[in-house]
Amino acid sequence: MITHLQDTTTLHNGVKMPWLGLGVFQVEEGQELVNAVKSAITHGYRSIDTAAIYGNESGVGQGIREGLQQAGIPREALFVTSKVWNADLGYEETLAAYETSLNKLGLDYLDLYLIHWPVAGKYKDAWRALETLYKAGKVKAIGVSNFQVHHLEDLMADAEIVPMVNQVEYHPRLTQREVQTFCRERGIQMEAWSPLMQGQLLDHPFLQELARQYGKSVAQIILRWDLQNGVVTIPKSTKPHRIAENADVFDFAITAEDMERISALNENLRVGPDPDHFDF
Repeated sequence: MITHLQDTTTLHNGVKMPWLGLGVFQVEEGQELVNAVKSAITHGYRSIDTAAIYGNESGVGQGIREGLQQAGIPREALFVTSKVWNADLGYEETLAAYETSLNKLGLDYLDLYLIHWPVAGKYKDAWRALETLYKAGKVKAIGVSNFQVHHLEDLMADAEIVPMVNQVEYHPRLTQREVQTFCRERGIQMEAWSPLMQGQLLDHPFLQELARQYGKSVAQIILRWDLQNGVVTIPKSTKPHRIAENADVFDFAITAEDMERISALNENLRVGPDPDHFDF
């Protein structure tokens, strides 16, 4: 049972990853970003997720430094994720991209480094680079993002190391059951991006009804559904009150029946690109 903001799941290599983190997709460099990261850390968040393509790693790094200082905790207490972009997929390119991300973030290591998208013909070389970084102790865990089952099977046919995480679009209208089953059977931790479907689910009548029933917000119902399904989640927000609200999901549980009813909203509907039909 996940009962605290700092509760963790143990990845297959023994590394502990917080169940809930802060995402910063589409948050531009600037004070708002720095404040959001700092606010999350001082509120008790221990996981921050960014990516090279977001163009905000410098601000995230500044927010991390200020947040750690304000909270009086060491760097080791934080779980930081970034991702290698499509243009940098390739063995040497990925190694270089990792160093660039580290420099921008101002960190000595990352806790998790992901391949952002499964670009055909390129992700295997990138994965070899991630394995190299991992074996050299430069990153605590490695994984992928937006990989469907066939991408994972293809990658693992040649990989030395099984990915520790697969971060995918996941919300009540896109439950990714096949991917989740595959990952669960192989010890790959699934993680949700866009858990609130970029806000599109917040006025859903059924979810609003459930929220009233549980005395919670729709966002809190969805995030709790993620966690009870064993999916790590990283809701994005820049507003301190929203960051706090998103973390207030550890004092209640959704019944098995309601969990099923939420999952039944699935329509295989994406708000982001389809990994199988993405113009890389």
